[in-house]
Amino acid sequence: MPATLSTISALAKEMYEDPLRMQLNDDTLILRRIVKPTGGEADVVTDMVGAKYVTFPVHYLRNSGLGARRENENLPTAGQQGSAAARIPLKYLYAKLGLTGQVLKLANSKPQVFVSALKHEMERLRVDCAVDLNRQIYGTGSGALAVTSSTTSLNTAVITSGIDNLQINEVIDIYTAANLAADSTAKATARNVTAIVNNDDGTGSVTFDGAAVSFTNLDVFVRTGNANREWAGLGIMVNNTGGVAYENIDPNNVPVWKSYVNANGGTPRAISETMISKQVDLTYRQCGKNVSVMVTSLGVRRSYANLLTQQRRYVNQKEFTGGFAGIAFTTDRGDIPLIADKDCPFNTLYGLREDAIKLYRESDWSFMDEDGSMWLRDPSKDAYSATLFQYSELATDRRNAHFVIKDITES
Repeated sequence: MPATLSTISALAKEMYEDPLRMQLNDDTLILRRIVKPTGGEADVVTDMVGAKYVTFPVHYLRNSGLGARRENENLPTAGQQGSAAARIPLKYLYAKLGLTGQVLKLANSKPQVFVSALKHEMERLRVDCAVDLNRQIYGTGSGALAVTSSTTSLNTAVITSGIDNLQINEVIDIYTAANLAADSTAKATARNVTAIVNNDDGTGSVTFDGAAVSFTNLDVFVRTGNANREWAGLGIMVNNTGGVAYENIDPNNVPVWKSYVNANGGTPRAISETMISKQVDLTYRQCGKNVSVMVTSLGVRRSYANLLTQQRRYVNQKEFTGGFAGIAFTTDRGDIPLIADKDCPFNTLYGLREDAIKLYRESDWSFMDEDGSMWLRDPSKDAYSATLFQYSELATDRRNAHFVIKDITES
């Protein structure tokens, strides 16, 4: 009987090939566009923060004491400039990793592992932080990851938006929309995600452990402990709702303290160049400048590219300053890049004036080491943990320099 691979298995080698194959999308497009120190007055990252909050004055009203008169008529009544104080409290962000003593000592050299476990965990944690902040930029600060339409008691919920924000082993809390808005009690906490079905259009289903949850329509999934603790991103920054203060200023009291919002009540409609150019013109009329970038979802970008193709126009990518490429939206005041980001909400297009958006932070991501070491030993185990932290907040100093178009049909 001849030798076979089975009979010589004890002699055969398994060939392992470097490097580690990555399977995750680590792109952080909007974070890289906004968080980029440029120097001078256009800085978009600042470490000048206070213990309570950052504050700056906002000029919103001209002197009304102007007028034209005939001879011997009363002069205009004196007026004054209008200003308000914006206030920005920082958010406290953390990321934690843990390793056993055995991993630290036995899994950190080339003969033992493909990559150092310590280096891999530390480097990837920083990437994970950036990816999560890219998601937060589009949020409202509520921490909402996904929304369900389910209305029964179960462990698997239908997700109508945000399925891409969930992953296996994510630990989540579940809120009614009202309780999340009121920063009140969650209906379920610390549930571990065990299965996900992704329909590639922002919808799907998620299964989690523990007792069944009695769902109501529009219940919200939040990463455990994050409710109303994340960055106040574009979802609240680029908004026009009166009676809701943003940075301590209410648009009902300061009418120019609002962005331009073009929505259609939740019903998608076809994109058009007129739709976009009107919003560009509205922001220009208020602030005297075009938006510097338009950011949208992948599906809306496809819809816009299809529109140009149908009009027999050549659709090409154009290189813009900073190494970014996008479809050029042409105006008489210059081209504006239109780019797609995986984290942008579906059916949505933002127009942003980037020099009016700033990241306020105490410092960049750092490991806690005030007691002399970044490693904290578990007193009862051969194990260690380390924690990254950043105290920061995203904000704008000119809310009417931005716009959002919602309810756009995706291709």
